[in-house]
Amino acid sequence: MIKISHLYKKYHGSKVYAVKDLSLELKSGEIFGFLGPNGAGKSTTIKCLVGLLPYEQGEITINGINLKDDPMGAKLEMGYVPDNHAVFERLTGREYVNHIANLYNVSLEDREERAEKFVKMFNLQEAYDHQINSYSHGMKQKIAVIATLIHNPKVWILDEPLTGLDPQSAFQLKQAMRDHVKEGNIVFFSSHILDVVQNLCNRVGIIKKGVIQGFYDLEEIKKSNQSLEEIFMKVIAEVDEKDKVLHE
Repeated sequence: MIKISHLYKKYHGSKVYAVKDLSLELKSGEIFGFLGPNGAGKSTTIKCLVGLLPYEQGEITINGINLKDDPMGAKLEMGYVPDNHAVFERLTGREYVNHIANLYNVSLEDREERAEKFVKMFNLQEAYDHQINSYSHGMKQKIAVIATLIHNPKVWILDEPLTGLDPQSAFQLKQAMRDHVKEGNIVFFSSHILDVVQNLCNRVGIIKKGVIQGFYDLEEIKKSNQSLEEIFMKVIAEVDEKDKVLHE
């Protein structure tokens, strides 16, 4: 459902690639965790993947649709939750969700059914008809999540979705991710919270300095009696050591 082939992205004025020769392939029913330290290239990769950033080289296909050849078609297959929960704050929660549903041509029947399900799941019944500018950080994050799921996307992409959420909200969001992949969809998300990733994901990819350092099956990690944290720290340390040797 997601295929990235040899992706290169360099920001204007920079001499180095923010993402370099990145390739990955994800299939239906998979929760994929995207890990890396700050500045590693996680958000850049995600913004290229959802069509927010142009890229120099490479191909991205979403559910078989090439992002450059048919950007609108590819984006109809996706739901994206950015790391800044950007929403139209003068709208009510209901108005915002309906606005997004209109963009994706979601029928009135489908939007009402899905909205009711998720508003109840995230305990937003009382706030749903209030202006979003009165919401807390966690409530804004939840309304952004509901809006991205209103068209039932095959591919759900989230950038640091758990940051700032209270334990109950985080639990609700993780449950929504599990439910989404049960229907044969994909969840792709970045996070710094390694314990959550280890318990939630099927596979992870670790990126450092714009380069994928490896992919890891979480079931295999459990069988090896290692923790994801141990593997992550080892991989990052090895990259740092190689850079140190190169610059000596």
